[in-house]
Amino acid sequence: MRTTPSRRGRARNLATRTLAGLLLASAAAMADPPRAYAEPEPEQRSASALASDLVLQALGLLGVRYRWGGNTPETGLDCSGLVRHVFAEAAGLVLPRRSEEISRTGVPVARSELRPGDLVFFDTLRRTFSHVGIYIGDGRFVHAPSAGGAVRVERLTTSYWTRRFNGGRRIFDSDAVQARNHGAN
Repeated sequence: MRTTPSRRGRARNLATRTLAGLLLASAAAMADPPRAYAEPEPEQRSASALASDLVLQALGLLGVRYRWGGNTPETGLDCSGLVRHVFAEAAGLVLPRRSEEISRTGVPVARSELRPGDLVFFDTLRRTFSHVGIYIGDGRFVHAPSAGGAVRVERLTTSYWTRRFNGGRRIFDSDAVQARNHGAN
């Protein structure tokens, strides 16, 4: 039986929702247990809670169209615009505008040590740190790819991304969160 375009669209939509649901469930499993009081301000949350919020915020933007220089989901996002938007919304943190500038924030993280919420950087324009995404766990990251594309999930193990990987950065870790909680810089 031939599949009609509307059935293919529904099947793709169902597959996307299923993937998003699985990723949300895995991110929720990493979160701290629910508390009986109001959620604290971002600087008062644990590193794992911040990471979960970053992952959920990023996954909520799947399908947003790519736009070079884009900063908002309404008008479109480029790679650094996606990262800036996610960190601003989920953690109240304003990151630099360009991926190369963002690559100088946080602390370096080896590929084997990546955790959800870490940033991953790539050389896609024949210069280091020319592309950035947000690691979501299980060898996957969310990014805004290029003109004509949309925010999507990719595997780090794909040969394209493996060859271009420049490194990871952790913006929030236990020590950094504790320092922020105690007013240190």
